[in-house]
Amino acid sequence: MNVFRASSCRHDRPRKTAAPAVCAVAASVAAARCLAIGCCLAAATALATVSAAATAPAAALPGDGGRGSSGPGAATVVAGGPLLAGHGVLVQPHAGSPRLPSGLSALSWTVSDARTGQVLAAKDPHRRLPPASTLKTLFAVTVLPRFPGDATHRVTDSDLAGIGAGSSLVGIQARQTYTVADLWRGVFLSSGNDAVHVLAHMNGSVPLTVSQMQAKAEMLGADDTHVVSPDGYDMPGQVSSAYDLAVIARAGLAMPDFATYASTRWAQFPGGYDAHGKYVKSFGIQNTNRLLTGADGVKRYPGVIGVKNGYTTNAGNTLVAAAKRGDRTLIATVMNPQSGLPQAVYHEAGALLDWGFSAAGRTSSVGTLNTATTAYHDDSAHASEEAERPAPQPAQEPARQEPKPAPAPHAPSTADAASSSPTTWYVGGALALGAAGSVVVLRRRYAAKAR
Repeated sequence: MNVFRASSCRHDRPRKTAAPAVCAVAASVAAARCLAIGCCLAAATALATVSAAATAPAAALPGDGGRGSSGPGAATVVAGGPLLAGHGVLVQPHAGSPRLPSGLSALSWTVSDARTGQVLAAKDPHRRLPPASTLKTLFAVTVLPRFPGDATHRVTDSDLAGIGAGSSLVGIQARQTYTVADLWRGVFLSSGNDAVHVLAHMNGSVPLTVSQMQAKAEMLGADDTHVVSPDGYDMPGQVSSAYDLAVIARAGLAMPDFATYASTRWAQFPGGYDAHGKYVKSFGIQNTNRLLTGADGVKRYPGVIGVKNGYTTNAGNTLVAAAKRGDRTLIATVMNPQSGLPQAVYHEAGALLDWGFSAAGRTSSVGTLNTATTAYHDDSAHASEEAERPAPQPAQEPARQEPKPAPAPHAPSTADAASSSPTTWYVGGALALGAAGSVVVLRRRYAAKAR
């Protein structure tokens, strides 16, 4: 201290007796200045840290493999929330929540609440797989609003060109006139690729419709979906995901016409003259969704309201199924079961719906169906064109349970970091003001002593 005091105060020699006091004041002033600078730097650092935490994307979960990232080491941004970036079975049960059903063999599946958008459980929800005819749900969400049901169209040969070999067909004949409602029943009930192509040509062209479907998928946040053909026919690069199909179905169920067609079990389809000039009478068509009709050994699911099934060699069996109990509507998506059991896609979807209705309110969601502009509402029309029969009970699954998967890790919330920002401002500002006040007071004392 003596060395510092002598060297710092050589210019105060005319008043030697005051030198120690003046030096102390000067040292205090310098210390106060340092304190003020330090406080300001600390506050600025804290604010920068909070800002970075608030704006940074969620970190990739272990095992994500970088899916959805912009490059090596980039953080993962996944539609529906960071937990859905995980692989395997994703579920966050509470105490007393039922265990997931046994025997789930699908490559990917989800079970979600249509009203809230909560994903109750999932397996590899963003795995990109061929969707088969479940892609027709996106076609309907895109094109349905463009034509009234009572509008008519005379089919031309060009309308039926380009349909893939082996496609499912409802039986549309060129040079016959159909209502738009007839065509949509051909899409939803018979999964008719011929009806899809006619509607796509009415919409402008098949390529235009494909581009519009892609734009609709992006608007809904269905980022895993890549559309090549409007009917879901196997094409290179055409993929979707269990998550995307649930998002699309939720948007569709908000549309009364979609909900009506998706829940229709059977209808009468117009006849006409075929390509050989022979007159064909009108004929009945039945929905190919066995969970809705209860056909081919599959019991009709209680409260089922559609939506769409599909099958191709490449995609295997796919299904989007919705059912309602009380004020709750659930959507189950199942893609490509591997068990080899008959009608596995329907049994696994039914088991997931059973679990969802039991687990709702007793499990935390692992994500959300974050549709951008549409959401399911319970007053959508679900009218069927036939009288409803009493619904049989669903098939009972074996009591054997799979080991309960561990809950997915909780991703840190940026909202928590952002909420500390005002506190940081207050503390940093108070420190800075206090330090500045100390400098002012000490300056005045120094000036008074110097005189």
